[in-house]
Amino acid sequence: MLSKNELRYTLALQRIPNLGDISAKKLLRKMGSAEAIFKEKKSNLAKIDGIGVVRLKEMNLNYQLEQADEEIKYIEDNNIKYSYFKDKSFPEKLKHCVDGPIIFFHRGNIDLVSKKIISIVGTRKITSYGNTFCKNLIEELAPLNPVIVSGLAYGVDICAHKAAIDHKLQNIACLAHGMNQIYPKDHKKYVQAIENNGGFITEFWSSDSFDRNNFLKRNRIIAGLSEATIVIESAEKGGSLVTADIANSYNREVFAVPGRASDKQSRGCNNLIKQQKAHLLTSAADIIYMLGWKLKEKNKFKQTQLFVELNEEEKMIFNFLKKKEKELLDVIALECNIPAYKTASILMNMELKGVIRPLPGKLFQLV
Repeated sequence: MLSKNELRYTLALQRIPNLGDISAKKLLRKMGSAEAIFKEKKSNLAKIDGIGVVRLKEMNLNYQLEQADEEIKYIEDNNIKYSYFKDKSFPEKLKHCVDGPIIFFHRGNIDLVSKKIISIVGTRKITSYGNTFCKNLIEELAPLNPVIVSGLAYGVDICAHKAAIDHKLQNIACLAHGMNQIYPKDHKKYVQAIENNGGFITEFWSSDSFDRNNFLKRNRIIAGLSEATIVIESAEKGGSLVTADIANSYNREVFAVPGRASDKQSRGCNNLIKQQKAHLLTSAADIIYMLGWKLKEKNKFKQTQLFVELNEEEKMIFNFLKKKEKELLDVIALECNIPAYKTASILMNMELKGVIRPLPGKLFQLV
């Protein structure tokens, strides 16, 4: 945790126009602290690899400290917390993002340590198909108690937040503005429910103007916090596709929900899948399988009771595995006469139901 003096200088550093988080981190690693940066000669700082005179042109200690003091007063008066990128409490996954923020603000009851974290994004013009898929997906994932991250926008974002609230899952809203406002205003009614089990995160100050470009900058935090980014619906262009690209650049998993070729709000998702920028997502089982998540033991007994509701293909695999101690995916597919790609999806669904468990080497056995 930064001291108040270190916080002042760190916020002042964040406030230098055109410096950016990558360059700020270079300076901090070289100089050791934000205060040391401001006390060093600009000419010496400019010699640091990747910095240069232009990035430091608007560095003004007195002015930037004055701005920092005003923001500190705001966060203290409003009980807002902050996280510094070198702190142990800083989200581990975000820490590994080269352009992640050096500091961000948060409020609520946020706990991201050793959690399964996914981001859900998509169009503001969500269809009934996307709405139903989003709700069902979160309901299926609920037994694993994941953290749901989104951007509080209309459409897919608020659908994900509301579903997380309904299933009492930790719920993180990443804002593209300061903590002094909620956008859109219609979503103020969800603030308390989100803060009760989760909260709000932003790198923007209370004095920052409302800017469309902030939303694109915010998207890197949505992607950076999570193990995977899930795109529910998207037109050919949109902010959710930017988030997917950022997640890919961080080597995170990306999932997209397919739709009909004629559906405008599915074109972006279909393109992600077609260009192999995202895994095809048909159910929660796909996420569980790709991320290597395991169902908690306490859920397994309850889930195994669902075996009576297996469909015909699941019954076929179930009966085959009853005769075997364990078997390879490819062998299961061959013996049950089901295509391997489809078998993988069926096995994932059966794992979610608690009927089977995966073993190393693509082996599977009944629970």
